[in-house]
Amino acid sequence: MAKKEKSIEQKEKKSAKKSEAVVVVDYNETNVVEQEKDSASKKQDKTINDKDLSIEQKLANLYCLQSILSEIDKIKTLRGELPLEVQDLEDEVAGLQTRIQNYQLDGKDIDTAIGQQKIKISDSHSLIEKYQQQLDNVRNNREFDNLSKEIEYQGLEIELAEKRIKEFTHEAKSIVEDVQKSKALLDERKSDLKSKKEELDEIISETKIQEEQLREKAKQIETTIDPRLLAAFKRIRKSARNGLAVVYIQRDACGGCFNKIPPQRQLDIKLRKKIIVCEHCGRIMIDPQLAGVE
Repeated sequence: MAKKEKSIEQKEKKSAKKSEAVVVVDYNETNVVEQEKDSASKKQDKTINDKDLSIEQKLANLYCLQSILSEIDKIKTLRGELPLEVQDLEDEVAGLQTRIQNYQLDGKDIDTAIGQQKIKISDSHSLIEKYQQQLDNVRNNREFDNLSKEIEYQGLEIELAEKRIKEFTHEAKSIVEDVQKSKALLDERKSDLKSKKEELDEIISETKIQEEQLREKAKQIETTIDPRLLAAFKRIRKSARNGLAVVYIQRDACGGCFNKIPPQRQLDIKLRKKIIVCEHCGRIMIDPQLAGVE
């Protein structure tokens, strides 16, 4: 009886384990089904989000982006040539400072050369005194001639050293004058640079907030435009002199290059079924109504 009871208990345990295994499998299967449903819903959402906008919406977004970038260009034109003038003045100030440093180095070299020539003169004087003392004790004419030549040679060395000292002194004076002129010009350029920087900073501070707001709007609009179309827009804008990549029809002509547009092409532009570019300048064209022009 005991053996039968044990066998019954073992069978009950095995059946309980099988039922648990079945439950686990069912649980896993439900998770898999739920995950598949979530992924399918995400894919559907993605396809909905990635759904292409209509041509009219694309053109409207491009024109809106063009308008914002044109406002930024206007802000930049307010600064005019000031940024370039400031850059030129900074370069000139740096060049003058380098020039003054070179003049000062040349002046030190000249002072060193003058000191060397003075040493030569003193050495030559001491040698002349020495040779003159030896003249009193000469034994023959040959020694007298040799000493006389040496004295004459040292005299020539003194004259040459004095001549070089005069040349170096004159050069040093001209360097001093050049340094003074360069310093005066440097002070003048520094004052000009300071005033130009203050003027530029004032203009930038007045338009900085507006420019930042416009740039933020432009970034938001760029996210709604197809990357390839946005790249083409930027390329056209970069090549255009006035920075206009999207223009509307003005008096039956392109608003960028002002070449006449055929009537059929104007009709295609008004239908807004495809993106049309100018045959002459390559700008993207839209109809005036889309640009908000009556």
